[in-house]
Amino acid sequence: MKFKSVGIITRSQDDSITESIHQLLTILNEYKCDLIISKECSIDNANQINENEIPRQVDLLITVGGDGTILHAANLSHDYDLPILGINRGQLGFLADLMPDEMQINIRKILDGDYTEEKRMMLKAEIMKANGELIEDRALNDIVLQRSETGRMLNFTTSVSNQYINNHAGDGIIIATPTGSTAYSMSCGGPIIDPSLDCYVMVPICPHTLSDRPLVLPQEKSIELELQQNNKNKAEITIDGRSICEFSENDKLVINKSRKETILIHPPGYDYYETLRTKLHWGQDIRIKKDN
Repeated sequence: MKFKSVGIITRSQDDSITESIHQLLTILNEYKCDLIISKECSIDNANQINENEIPRQVDLLITVGGDGTILHAANLSHDYDLPILGINRGQLGFLADLMPDEMQINIRKILDGDYTEEKRMMLKAEIMKANGELIEDRALNDIVLQRSETGRMLNFTTSVSNQYINNHAGDGIIIATPTGSTAYSMSCGGPIIDPSLDCYVMVPICPHTLSDRPLVLPQEKSIELELQQNNKNKAEITIDGRSICEFSENDKLVINKSRKETILIHPPGYDYYETLRTKLHWGQDIRIKKDN
């Protein structure tokens, strides 16, 4: 598939990002693509609209920034089956894998139809509040129940497909997709999961009991989280780093695999394991200092 209409979004006004967008516009204009740019970009362009309106008008969404920008784009576009291409101007960049120095040649290849398309699973969150309110959202990386007061543990219960699992005490718990397994989950000791697997992982955050370990679950299972009735501390739900709501006694969080997926576009030669080696410095002896 060749892309005729392209949307560009970013979440930063950094000079390096503006420079990459200008280079990107030059290439896209060469290919006579219909361009729509979010108003958040510090670019003078006649066709700039609110980023929320872009996904329904384009057939490719390009993000310029870091992985957080791709997570933001996935949230904007999940109802449109819209492929996303990430140009990395952030730091680690597990998702935004197109580096600035490779951008020009690879963007042209992608616009010529030479690319790979990868579907990443998402999670659906249903937060049932005690007052009857229902909050629904989706996550590409993770859904997190966490304490919102410093220095106080949460006490909560997990169930899987209505089967009781455990009572937990600690800072909270992360429910991560394979995509999110290299994010907050990994920093809390969770496993790295190949993104082609349809599963997700529960990872306790600073558990009070050392036997409280990560648990990998198949995609067809649901997860239910509730605070214990003796819990006196404040909690909140975050989804892909966004604070969604406070979470209290008699509230319930139910997590399932979403029917929607995030579609990522990769340049030719993309290798997930090469990304891991590069970002995590696998295969390198860190005791050996490189020459300046």
